[in-house]
Amino acid sequence: MSERPDQRKRRAPRLKHLPVRTCVACRARDLKRTFVRIVRTPEGTLAIDPTGKRSGRGAYLCRRFSCWERAANTDVLERALRIPVPQEFRDELLRWADLHIRRDDAPAPETTPEQEDQL
Repeated sequence: MSERPDQRKRRAPRLKHLPVRTCVACRARDLKRTFVRIVRTPEGTLAIDPTGKRSGRGAYLCRRFSCWERAANTDVLERALRIPVPQEFRDELLRWADLHIRRDDAPAPETTPEQEDQL
């Protein structure tokens, strides 16, 4: 038996998929946009990617200062990115965290790429 078009059940609009990521330091799961991505580029260099759009293998850190300290002082990034992390980049992580993340372990407000250019 076929139903007439006016008798079909109406479905609710489908919700948009929101990507979820995990912090490599504390293993907290949250929406991708709440994390900062650390990327190993195809050339093998390491970079902090606040936009999350650079090409390469990525690892995510939440916006707690303690996670950035742990990433700089342990091998969590080396395991996630599968590359040795030089001391210069570990220092850069701490400098970036000092500028962009509050030390009280509360998540800092997100900064846009335009705001990053002004700093």
